[in-house]
Amino acid sequence: MGLDEFASIRQWTSGRQPQEWQRSRGVVIGIGDDAAVVGGPEAGGSEGGEWQWLLAVDTMVETVHFNEATMTEEDVGYKALAANVSDIAAMGGVPRHALVSVSVPPSYGPERVRRLYDGLYACADKYGVAVVGGDTTSSPQHLVVAVTVVGAVEAGRAVPRSGARPGDAVFLTGPVGMSAAGLHYLLAERSKRRRSGDAATEPIPLSAAEAEGIAALVREHRRPQPSVLAGRLLAKRGTCHALNDVSDGVASEAWELAEASGIAIVLNQARLPRSGTMAAYAHRAGIDPLEWILYGGEDYVLLGTIAQTDADSAKSELAEHGIPFYMIGVVEEGEPGVWLTGDGTGKRMAIAKRGYNHFAENQR
Repeated sequence: MGLDEFASIRQWTSGRQPQEWQRSRGVVIGIGDDAAVVGGPEAGGSEGGEWQWLLAVDTMVETVHFNEATMTEEDVGYKALAANVSDIAAMGGVPRHALVSVSVPPSYGPERVRRLYDGLYACADKYGVAVVGGDTTSSPQHLVVAVTVVGAVEAGRAVPRSGARPGDAVFLTGPVGMSAAGLHYLLAERSKRRRSGDAATEPIPLSAAEAEGIAALVREHRRPQPSVLAGRLLAKRGTCHALNDVSDGVASEAWELAEASGIAIVLNQARLPRSGTMAAYAHRAGIDPLEWILYGGEDYVLLGTIAQTDADSAKSELAEHGIPFYMIGVVEEGEPGVWLTGDGTGKRMAIAKRGYNHFAENQR
């Protein structure tokens, strides 16, 4: 295995442009967070007051992020934008505008591309994002969709990864592992279809309740719901010190917070939220649910830290809006790292720094 995604980014970009020079161009937070923060008057539009711009970009590549078995064209368009909206949410901001670049292979005719844009605009309408431009090119073999989203946040209110403080409570704004479970089911079904001549691959009949639960897991994978309102509420409190969206798994996101903030994070296994539907499917598939919770990703809930003195009050406020708030651990002084406790042994287990790595071999 080579360098992970973030080590590669550091190698490619570190030292290229002095911080002082970037600041002269209005950069407040640059490479290394969910979104860049750039100073700019009235970025928020009609709200008034001084705002700053948030800039995020994500790319989805056929065979890397999706295939014909896991996503429809509409799903691809929706998720390509949703991934960026989630990055804006993780900074406590509001998504505003989007630029869309699509590289189309010969196998995609106009109708398939139209369906992709149907999904993209469905997400744009849901989150109030104006699609204002982009680019279209040909691709030799696979579909590539790259989306840039511009958001806004009140000046000085962006919540970075680097602000976690010893004594903070660690929280999640929803259950995790559901998207990974949905993906597992879709890939398993594709494998069964490919081996349809083998009687041993005949599916086990599902009850109505089981079928409904699996359908919910598939929706979580195909149509994730970015946590914009949760991010806004937390940013406005002023006591939320660090935020990340769960795109690569809780373990990976917690490591990012720990390294950016220079602290240690201790997670309580017993407090990690798990969906009953996800746990039931994991049992059926012979997989430990903790694997999907820690290393699944693409749930797009928020992982963050908040002052202990405000945690209960924040939980109450989010509950008023129907948003879960699970306190799952604490921040401690120490070398950057992530630990897991609460398994009944009284011991701490170091959590591996892994999640989805684009530069690892044989991941999918």
